[in-house]
Amino acid sequence: MGKVIRDGKGIKLIEPNISFKNEYLDMISEWKKTDEVLIPWSLNLDTADFGLLVKSLNGYKDGIGLPNGFVPCTIFWLINNESKVLGAIEIRHQLNDYLAFRGGHIGYGIRPSERNKGYASAMLSMSLEYCKTIKLTNVLITCSKNNIGSIKTIIRNGGILDSEDMDSGEVFQRYWIDIK
Repeated sequence: MGKVIRDGKGIKLIEPNISFKNEYLDMISEWKKTDEVLIPWSLNLDTADFGLLVKSLNGYKDGIGLPNGFVPCTIFWLINNESKVLGAIEIRHQLNDYLAFRGGHIGYGIRPSERNKGYASAMLSMSLEYCKTIKLTNVLITCSKNNIGSIKTIIRNGGILDSEDMDSGEVFQRYWIDIK
């Protein structure tokens, strides 16, 4: 099945797996009904050939098949004991100039119906443990200044506000988390 990270509260991070096709597609469908931007970016990829999607997502950690300008990243899906896909997180192994400005090391999202239940905070916490295994000691996370839920999640996980900036007319914040 690939790498699995458990939190002991009935949820776990798994590497993308074809056996979760229906649950994943259900999450994407729910999200699209809200007209929100799907975050992280990998949730926007074509699902028509689901096997190819899973293969691509898992190859990104080794730098295989990455779009131009992207860096190697490990992608996990958050699932519960009923195999419901609750969200997704991307852990970028390094920063390029754009990611150092706006994207950071980690991008994550929780499906709309499962928000405000502590899942984002738990998912980020588990991901920070994974970051240690790929030799990251300080992790940059950015978010919109008006995304109060994400700000609380980052701070709960040790995030320290570093700076604010503008991108496409939106104020965003940069937080660093020391995970040594």
